[in-house]
Amino acid sequence: MRTKLKITEGIFPMPVLMVATYNEDGSVNVMNAAWGTMQERDTVALNLTETHKTVQNIKARGAFTVSIADAAHMVEADYFGVESGNKVGDKFARSGLTASKAEAVDAPVINEFPICLECKFIEYQNNEYGCGVIGKVVNVTADESVMVDGKIDMSKVNAIAFDPYTHGYYKVTERVGEAFCDGLKLKK
Repeated sequence: MRTKLKITEGIFPMPVLMVATYNEDGSVNVMNAAWGTMQERDTVALNLTETHKTVQNIKARGAFTVSIADAAHMVEADYFGVESGNKVGDKFARSGLTASKAEAVDAPVINEFPICLECKFIEYQNNEYGCGVIGKVVNVTADESVMVDGKIDMSKVNAIAFDPYTHGYYKVTERVGEAFCDGLKLKK
């Protein structure tokens, strides 16, 4: 037996992405965006409306960064989703986090988040099926604390995911299988 739910955005887990830009005055702006994904291997798609301060900044600067939020900074990550950069100019400063300039684009890297994708703005799409920012990933950096033998160890990242059913955050920490390998056991 199945139960009908009153929800439309029911894909779980949804990533908790921190999208960072510079404001006109050079200060840092960050927003929480759960509706984002990789469109291709080097292309990010973020479902964001043009009313967001972040989108205005992306268009003005031609760049942004996308960081993976972690459990240690869940409160700050949530704050970036509940406070608007259009209303609070010092939103990032209030978080207590720090930033440095990205190596490859005109956007900030939030130092406390473990993984950061530096993106060049490609285009803004707006049609009947959605809207959003498309960006080309030109550089990816990771904090050394999440690296093992030159590779990212996702169990050390402690990434968080958004649950649209209950509006909760969950840690993504345990490796349960080997992609492109475990399924071969069923292949004949």
